[in-house]
Amino acid sequence: MTRPERTPRHPAPGGLAPRGADRPHTLVVRLDSVGDVLLAGPAVRMAAAGSRRVTLLAGPLGQTAARLLPGVDEVVTFDAPWVGRDPAAVDGQAADALVAALAARRFDRALILTSYHQSPLPAALLLKLAGVPWVAADSEDYPGSLLQLRHRRGRGRHEARAAMDLAAAAGFALPPGDHGGLDIQPPPDTGPLTGTDPYVVVHPGATAPARAWSERRAARAVAALAGAGHRVVVTGGASEKELTAAVAGEHALDLGGRTGLHELAGVLAGARAVLVGNTGPSHLAAAVGTPVVCLFAPVVPAGRWEPFGVPHVLLGDRGAPCAGTRAVSCPVSGHPCLDGIEDAEVLAALDRLPPAARSRSARTPRTNRADSTTPAHSTADAARGAVRAPVTTNRKAGA
Repeated sequence: MTRPERTPRHPAPGGLAPRGADRPHTLVVRLDSVGDVLLAGPAVRMAAAGSRRVTLLAGPLGQTAARLLPGVDEVVTFDAPWVGRDPAAVDGQAADALVAALAARRFDRALILTSYHQSPLPAALLLKLAGVPWVAADSEDYPGSLLQLRHRRGRGRHEARAAMDLAAAAGFALPPGDHGGLDIQPPPDTGPLTGTDPYVVVHPGATAPARAWSERRAARAVAALAGAGHRVVVTGGASEKELTAAVAGEHALDLGGRTGLHELAGVLAGARAVLVGNTGPSHLAAAVGTPVVCLFAPVVPAGRWEPFGVPHVLLGDRGAPCAGTRAVSCPVSGHPCLDGIEDAEVLAALDRLPPAARSRSARTPRTNRADSTTPAHSTADAARGAVRAPVTTNRKAGA
């Protein structure tokens, strides 16, 4: 089968086209959840600064966050059977559809971003079948011809920094004035939801119960915060409305199920601080510049997953028996590593945090590409991306 003639390829390792010349069309792959995609943000901006266009390949759980990242021109969604705790079944037709969708975009290079315990090679194989000529990833396993840049991750590197290390090894750099923190498109004004008086957010839920307080412990903390004079706002998704109602009780404003991800970012941006487990909203708070008190169960290493680039305090027993297990549910009766945190520790942690730094977005350029800008995604874009399919795309207007 003949293929349409392709535009000339751009130099690969360390050889970005000079300023003013055509830049590559770059694919960035991050297939897991909201927090993982947010942590990829600085690396995505590095790729955007050196590319004429950036497409992000995301999973169903991370696609909404992908659309909020500055520097992303398009989101392609694929439910990868090697990712997540409830992975999709292996589906040859879905894989073929992805390969066709990627091949049609004629990428010049790709960065596959993974966590320290994941392999990039299944994704690399599909990218090669789609004709992507140059692929980079962190890989401990021998990649054969699947990777043109096999990068070795620095020991114990934070997930955000590890992604930036890979982007730098591929020849990308942050644009001038970009300080390398997490960032998203400016969130909406959520004052009508929260009111204008100062408040602290408590986000009690997490997809992995081991990484959050029990309902009873979270409710007790909210009561203690209110008793100490804090106005408390409790947040959660549509599936967590019963949890947020129980945790808020008579002491807090319950916003459970009333915010999408971008609206949640607005609520977090307006907060004095956020009290949350090691889960996506922890990184969303960091992306809008709000200090975090993070309930950090040691099931994963704090050095790799703690809030990035904002003032934060970690609470929890680092030496608990669950340390390093990556357990989803607490394997120890009573969940002592988090439920054992005393109210006095929570109040002291809040007192240690400085005021939130407002308008983080003003300190981070949206993009540094000479031939494109990165406007916020429309409501229609978000609605299209919400349809679950083996491969879905989200294009910007006029892209």
